[in-house]
Amino acid sequence: MKLEDTDQLWIDKMNVSDIPGVQVIERHSFTTPWSMQAFITEITENDCAHYLVMRRVEQVVGYIGMWVIVDEGHITNVAVHPVWRRQGIGTKLLKAMDRLAYELGVRKMTLEVRVSNHKAQALYRKLGYRDAGIRPKYYLDNGEDALIMWKELKPDEFENNTDTGN
Repeated sequence: MKLEDTDQLWIDKMNVSDIPGVQVIERHSFTTPWSMQAFITEITENDCAHYLVMRRVEQVVGYIGMWVIVDEGHITNVAVHPVWRRQGIGTKLLKAMDRLAYELGVRKMTLEVRVSNHKAQALYRKLGYRDAGIRPKYYLDNGEDALIMWKELKPDEFENNTDTGN
């Protein structure tokens, strides 16, 4: 499906009714997808967790999660349904999460990405993330290393800018 100007896409806080759609994306995106219960726990019981979804009508086409610990935000997961990839949705979700994080007092963001996932690394670098180290054998499914990336959130990214990615 091609993203067109007439498509109504918006970003919203994830709620429990979004989880079945998130699960579809999880199964398409990850070899070890999170369970439905894991997402329910995250959004109903974890005070550090913040999750957003990108919707088109009632369909979840992408999502992102973050844990806030003091002034740091840790991206837990970000994924876009395969039909909607390569249309800027991941970028919009990451920018929206940056804005939310900044509003919550976060000043640094971090994430891990598979060392083999060069497309995701390129996106993160484009958005200001920088390589910071390796977590050896981080991924349990195949023992692959994770690249640790960090970025600083700067006030000029958010002041006088009303673009939330919607």
